Amino acid sequence: MDLYRLLDLYKITIDQRRPFEGQMLTQLKDYYRIGLTWSSNALEGNTLTESETKVLLEDGLTVGGKPLRYTFEAIGHAKAYDFMFTLLKNRTITEKDVLTMHQMFYESIEKEYAGEYRDMDVFISGSKYPVTETKGIKAEMDGLFHWIVTDRDKLHPVTFAAQLHKRFVFIHPFKDGNGRIARLIMNTSLIQDGYLLAVIPPVLRHEYIELLEKAHRDEKSFEQFIAERVIESQKEIMRLLHIPIPKLDSEMGMQL
Repeated sequence: MDLYRLLDLYKITIDQRRPFEGQMLTQLKDYYRIGLTWSSNALEGNTLTESETKVLLEDGLTVGGKPLRYTFEAIGHAKAYDFMFTLLKNRTITEKDVLTMHQMFYESIEKEYAGEYRDMDVFISGSKYPVTETKGIKAEMDGLFHWIVTDRDKLHPVTFAAQLHKRFVFIHPFKDGNGRIARLIMNTSLIQDGYLLAVIPPVLRHEYIELLEKAHRDEKSFEQFIAERVIESQKEIMRLLHIPIPKLDSEMGMQL
């Protein structure tokens, strides 16, 4: 598929500038720390702007006139994002990793549910499909972590990341914060395999939710959507680093 050929061509091109070290690595991590925190929270209704998120995370200045929860969500997400990079060399994602991410994100919002699977049944507003019943969460999550170990190398890394996101959201193991943790573990798997982050801007919220709903029946469109988001990050980094953006050979039927 041309989309995946393009992903891998861009990865090879960016890899020629690796390893990112020192100040360059710090700049890249900080760049996406703001963007991913802002966009992921905005998808869930947090109205902090990207600039407000930047001032909060970099300068510690809160924004007046907005719910305190929005501040906690930004700070908590940034903590979980930082933790994500400690998993960079592991190439695995465990139950402990996921619970730790959620605990970091949610501890200032509702401490008793932070890092704990939910103990009540919930549903996703606007979805026709039920999520896992409370009594089945542990077994479904165990199955997810087993799938990570057994099937990861059977899929293209970006397809695996999209599948991981989808499977996690369909279980919906936490009382709140499921979407944000799904996007964090998706991006964890991407950076573990040397790909850039899939950042979903709020302007694409409707398409994102629609494709997730469709993924109950046909997951290919959602996988393509995530692949396109990774490609956008790759192109962005190449522009920032002044790397010429390559083109696929004309025989492959695609020109940029």
